[in-house]
Amino acid sequence: MLNDLPSALHQATSLTHDGLLLRPFEDGDAEAFAEAARTSVDTVGAWMPWCAPDYTANDAVFWFGLCRQGLASGTAHDLGVFDARTGELLGGAGLNQINSLHRMANLGYWVRTSKQRQGIARRCVAALTAHGFHTLGLQRIEIVVAVGNTASAAVARQAGAQWECTARNRLWLHGGPVAADVFSLVPLVRPAA
Repeated sequence: MLNDLPSALHQATSLTHDGLLLRPFEDGDAEAFAEAARTSVDTVGAWMPWCAPDYTANDAVFWFGLCRQGLASGTAHDLGVFDARTGELLGGAGLNQINSLHRMANLGYWVRTSKQRQGIARRCVAALTAHGFHTLGLQRIEIVVAVGNTASAAVARQAGAQWECTARNRLWLHGGPVAADVFSLVPLVRPAA
């Protein structure tokens, strides 16, 4: 029944994990977010078309509003990723496309170019997977990666996600459909005693 879903689907949360703070974006984060996007076009922009050289703080504030709407509707938990010690914005990550009926969601992540290859995305996946399974009651989390995005596919594998298939026309990137690899995470099933 739908009424046994956790109320946490509609509640803002902050997560700390292994040196990271994942928290809802605040409008005061807009300039740092825009700067991170503009300096990450060559890596992030290849796979996330919103990441463009002309990305502005106003674009970020608009995105933050969509994040709040997703939280209010229980369909997304999109969070900023910050260094827990310094407060520096490192990127973004979240559970979105939350399907309450089937208790599943998509997990996405991006890390600014200057902070890539430091295990940040992998740590985000660990934090969000635990949150999804233990707090939100999800039973399946998918990581969908455009074919050719070897860095994101490596993160999914390092996080223990199982590759399931390459889905045709699964994502829309840069004006057209592209195939994507679908990885999944499910809660550990403990055998009955």
